[in-house]
Amino acid sequence: MDTLEHQAQSLPAPTADRPLLGLTVLVIEDSRFACEAMRLLCLRSGARIRRADSLRAARRHLQVYRPSIVIADLGLPDGNGIDLIAELAQSQPRVDALLAISGDTHLAADALAAGADRFMSKPLQSLSQFQQVVLAALPPHHRPLGLSVLVDETITPDTIALQDDMAHMDDVLSGPCTPQTLEYVAQFLTGVARSARDAALEQAATALAARSTLGLPAIEEQRVIRSVLRQRLMRQIAI
Repeated sequence: MDTLEHQAQSLPAPTADRPLLGLTVLVIEDSRFACEAMRLLCLRSGARIRRADSLRAARRHLQVYRPSIVIADLGLPDGNGIDLIAELAQSQPRVDALLAISGDTHLAADALAAGADRFMSKPLQSLSQFQQVVLAALPPHHRPLGLSVLVDETITPDTIALQDDMAHMDDVLSGPCTPQTLEYVAQFLTGVARSARDAALEQAATALAARSTLGLPAIEEQRVIRSVLRQRLMRQIAI
């Protein structure tokens, strides 16, 4: 019996309705709202979840344990998730499934070229879509026997996590704003806005991204996006 077969037999067997039972997922995601959605998707699928909000935290986790699945966001506060994907794709033993996730679908080709097994687009709140992508990336010995029951269910993250994201970005914009900082804020809030289906926030984030990517002053765009954030935060306080 080889090592993989021994490990597979020592884990709880996946079932049709919990196809990731016995597996551990490391989610590398800086947005609490997106991470809460991923937590619900993993738990509903039977997987255990560990979380890291930066490349540094992810590398610290990976020094201690080896997850079965890694899901890495591509825009992180201390670097590009594609760099970590490239590292993990070459490391031995390799994780069983290495997935990239981003709201910027044009980054899919770069993620796959770096070694990701699959790319997932934000917002990801469909349980069946999540399970199909992860199962397709896993080796056969980690998949449930027979047909899987793919439940068409939409996951709804806690809105408190969304408010935490907005408060965090408002704090970031209160400090020194380098072009790199503004580019990160724009990327972060674009993903959050799409997940929350907040058209006004997405429009403001997209406008900020257009200016910051070109290295142009974005004073008006910063003012607009902070105004939108404050409106959302005040709305929550009123509720």
